[in-house]
Amino acid sequence: MTEPRRAVLDTQIVLDLLHFADPRGATVLAAILRGDLHCFRDRSCFAELERVVAYPRFALDASARLALLERYRSLSSACDAPHDEQEILPRCRDGDDQKFLQLANRCRADLLITRDRNLLRMTSDRRLSFVIVDGQRASRLLASGADAYQGSP
Repeated sequence: MTEPRRAVLDTQIVLDLLHFADPRGATVLAAILRGDLHCFRDRSCFAELERVVAYPRFALDASARLALLERYRSLSSACDAPHDEQEILPRCRDGDDQKFLQLANRCRADLLITRDRNLLRMTSDRRLSFVIVDGQRASRLLASGADAYQGSP
């Protein structure tokens, strides 16, 4: 059996998968459920998700919010930062997105899956040890096999 691929999902992707049940993410969710894709979270990224699911536009009551958060916890592993984390990474234009880069680096992710334009603009940055992709590209990579993660996105 091969090692599962390692991934970080940004908040938008988590919502696409777990709240909106976006069919474009079905391959990603299926890979997680099969154990072919191992996802990671940390306190900072999880706190953002907690804050966002409380927005009125999502119309989630307390019970639905809790269920979504618990489902995400069950689909991901914690990979929290040590107090002395000092990795030098490229800076994202939106400082709020830097936490996803840090998490992907810390957990040795193969993929950072996002819909965020600022993060997607960083796909060609060779200083990163992981590939930044949108959900559709992640689905294609997962469907095409293990070697698809190497080289340029």
